[in-house]
Amino acid sequence: MGSEHDRPLGQFVGDGTALQPSTETKLRGRFATVVGMSPDHIESLYSHTSGDENAHLWDYMLHGPFKDLAEFRAVMEAQMQSPNMVTYAIISNDQPTTPSGADNIVGCASYMNINTANRCVEVGSVMFSPKLQRTPAATEAMYLMAKHVFEDLGYRRYEWKCNTLNASSQRAARRLGFTFEGFFRQHMIIKGRNRDTAWFAMLDGDWPGIKNAFDRWLDPSNFDENGLQRKKL
Repeated sequence: MGSEHDRPLGQFVGDGTALQPSTETKLRGRFATVVGMSPDHIESLYSHTSGDENAHLWDYMLHGPFKDLAEFRAVMEAQMQSPNMVTYAIISNDQPTTPSGADNIVGCASYMNINTANRCVEVGSVMFSPKLQRTPAATEAMYLMAKHVFEDLGYRRYEWKCNTLNASSQRAARRLGFTFEGFFRQHMIIKGRNRDTAWFAMLDGDWPGIKNAFDRWLDPSNFDENGLQRKKL
């Protein structure tokens, strides 16, 4: 009969904490720039995500669609003030912009459920307007945020969660290098409806291989004279 000292224990990872994300951060790539969301950015984002033609964008989000700018602004400002959420605006680099980029905010994403002690953070509240969807800028924005998490802030685990009915979000997670980990049944109630949640994650040990795949895909040689990819990510 083994003693209590024979029981298996987890791998030792040492002390230390990850750093808190900041809205002062600016991440610039070839196609996209990611900056801390400010009140000046809200109207531009609303112009790209509002209207009946864009109502479907909000099907799986916590809020929306919105009846007017004031309602959208109230939700966004509350999100920006959340103590456990840091929201970023996504700027497409291929459009003329003001210095702040406020006239060309085509999407947003947040670090959320930030746990610096356990070095775990989630990317969520991802909103890509039609101008951003299926573009190199969309992929690069997610690359820049993942790189920042692992290489600058020192996290061990980066999560992606979505409604199990949101097939496009699940495809995006897998394409971006996240590993599917399972379903949480009856996890949330969103807009009065049940949400089962699909969980994905990438780990710091996964990152070097994922980063290499991103770097190859984002290399200028992977795009033809029309800006179309030669090889898929």
